[in-house]
Amino acid sequence: MNSFIAQRALDIDASGIRKVFDLAAKLKDPINLSIGQPDFDVPEALKERAIDAIRSGKNRYTPTQGVGGLLDKVKAKVSHDTGWSDPAALILSGTSAGLMLAMFATLNPGDEVLFLDPYFVMYKHLPKLCGAVPVAVDSYPDFRFHAERIEAAITPRTKMLILCSPNNPTGITLTQAELEAAAAIAKKHHLLVISDEIYDAFCYGPHLSVAKLLPDQCILLKGYSKTYGMTGWRLGYAAAGGEAKAVIEQMTKLQQYTFVCAPSMVQYAALDTVAGDTEGHAGGVDMTPQIDAYRRKRDRVVEGLGELLEINAPGGAFYAFPKVPQKVTATEFVARAIERNVLIIPGNVFSARDTHFRLSYATSDEKLDRGILILRELAAELSR
Repeated sequence: MNSFIAQRALDIDASGIRKVFDLAAKLKDPINLSIGQPDFDVPEALKERAIDAIRSGKNRYTPTQGVGGLLDKVKAKVSHDTGWSDPAALILSGTSAGLMLAMFATLNPGDEVLFLDPYFVMYKHLPKLCGAVPVAVDSYPDFRFHAERIEAAITPRTKMLILCSPNNPTGITLTQAELEAAAAIAKKHHLLVISDEIYDAFCYGPHLSVAKLLPDQCILLKGYSKTYGMTGWRLGYAAAGGEAKAVIEQMTKLQQYTFVCAPSMVQYAALDTVAGDTEGHAGGVDMTPQIDAYRRKRDRVVEGLGELLEINAPGGAFYAFPKVPQKVTATEFVARAIERNVLIIPGNVFSARDTHFRLSYATSDEKLDRGILILRELAAELSR
């Protein structure tokens, strides 16, 4: 072992997604159904506001907590959406930064963090950086919130529960009953709930949040990256009410010593266009056509693969998580798909199991249809 490298770094595996990209590096014009970002570009109104901000000199550090006007709009939106009175908020360099800061602010060595398996990869690794223990709770085969399984996983060291709805990698959205069950467990055991809602705009029905049910025990994480196709711009926010407002205060302090502040020109672009939006199209930026397009793409995936592979129909985001034929593991299925020029991600990147794969339908209809056809042919061959 290299004596310069810390054990905390060695304890984290290289991204399984990166490994897939390495396998596919020599592919010519692959059908990429692996990428976790929208295929549409940033709306012109947002681009122009960012350009205006750069040209007008808004290129320096902002206050760590964010530009005042942006913070005010975010707080107003959070109050509108959750019913919280006078919430605290922090502007972030993406919701991933919020996950890290929230854990660094709350977790002590040995504390346990619960989340559903399958999970977003950071949920497993970030607690380890704090010396905490990630606890993945099996949600197969339907990927729903099973309250009895969560209860069974709770110990005296359990401190945090992470919810992600719509979910990455499954696309599943939690029902009101499931959110109420989660809130009841959190209250019973005094758990802090991190509600990761980065895909909230991509709901194919009303978006439901646990935040309304937990005014004192929830850190709400939202962002602009997915909704507006600005993943490289790195902008999101954290908010909390009641007792949990103290966590935002500590996250703000930690941001000062890590990310410093979110990108200045992006904050001003959001301030002038989408911040505080309660309808999905503030400042003339209407994303309804893009969201409707993803709903149709979701239907194409379910209809195209559902008769050959088990799929729990996604209720949001832009992912599906089909089960591979029993003859192969998901890793083997993905390797064969890559041989046919289709990029997908094996389920063991997001799970203790290797029985499913993640497919992103954030691509053109033409590439999606070609990918579905190839995956159908592969599934049919392996099912004989």
